[in-house]
This record gives sequence, structure tokens and C-alpha cells, in this order.
Amino acid sequence: MYAPAVGQTGDAEVHGEFLRLDRAESLRMLATAPVGRLIFTVNALPAVRLMNFAVVDGLIVLRTAADTTIARKVDDVIVAFEADDLDAATSSGWSVVVTGRATRVSDPDLIARYRNIPLMPWAPGERDQFLTITIEILEGRRVSRPAGSRDPGRPRGTPFAILDGAEDDRLDSVE
Repeated sequence: MYAPAVGQTGDAEVHGEFLRLDRAESLRMLATAPVGRLIFTVNALPAVRLMNFAVVDGLIVLRTAADTTIARKVDDVIVAFEADDLDAATSSGWSVVVTGRATRVSDPDLIARYRNIPLMPWAPGERDQFLTITIEILEGRRVSRPAGSRDPGRPRGTPFAILDGAEDDRLDSVE
């Protein structure tokens, strides 16, 4: 299935400085990222966790510990997963967002198989639980600064604005 952002034929489309990637290119980019963001809900609130992952047989495979929020809350639910590679200095990079069903792996044969993939946890401790995410909706985009556009000149790491609530009425609530 293609996300609405990808053309009906699955071909990449260009809109301004954004290039919408087709499914094959999105999957290729996704497979190159060492870390992504798992987006799910806890008590109806959004939660985001950095996760290393692998793409295996068309599934995103995650490895976690049994006592984590992810292991407790992310089973048989719809989640999003995002991975990217961005370069602030050149205003370029790519991002891929997947929406699919996350499932805790309980099949002993699959667990044994997933233990053999190169997916070493970055976090300390035993990480013996595996989750998979189906790739139901896939949206990939490449971004680059348009040729001839000027660099805004903001040094890397400099905030766009620093607001002090005591002096800025834009932070007042609207009633």
C-alpha cells in the first residue's frame, strides 16, 4: 500500500524542494538507517522512543527488554516508525515514515532467527523481546535546499527564537 503522498503509480513526485520517494527507494533508505523513532501511545498520550532496528522480510524488527514500556504497551497496536538522515549544514537529507501494526514475537523459531540478525541493542541489559512492525503505509521524502536559494546563516545549534514567557504575550492562553 502506498501513502497518499506517493503517486498512484508508486512513482516519485517532486514538490518544490521535496522529492517524494517511491516505495522501493523509501525501503532502501529505511534499511540504511541505524536508528529510528518508534511512535506509540501510552494512556492516550504520544510517546517516542529511539530504537535501533533492522528491516527483515518486509518487517521492521525491534529488540527490547521485557520490563520496558515498549514491551508492555506495544503489542497488537498501530504505531508509527520514523527514520531519517538529515544534514543541517546543507539543509538536505531524507525521512521515511512507516505506519503499521506492532506485534510482540512469541514464535520460538522467529525469535531464534531474529537473534541471528545484526541487531545489537545500544541500551545496556538483556534485550530478549522482539517486536515486528508491518509496513502498511510508507512515506519517504528527500529534501534539499533549492538551487540558488540563500542560506539563512543561522549557526548550527542556535535556537530559532528564545521566548521568555514573562515578557512575551504570545505565550498567554486564549480564552
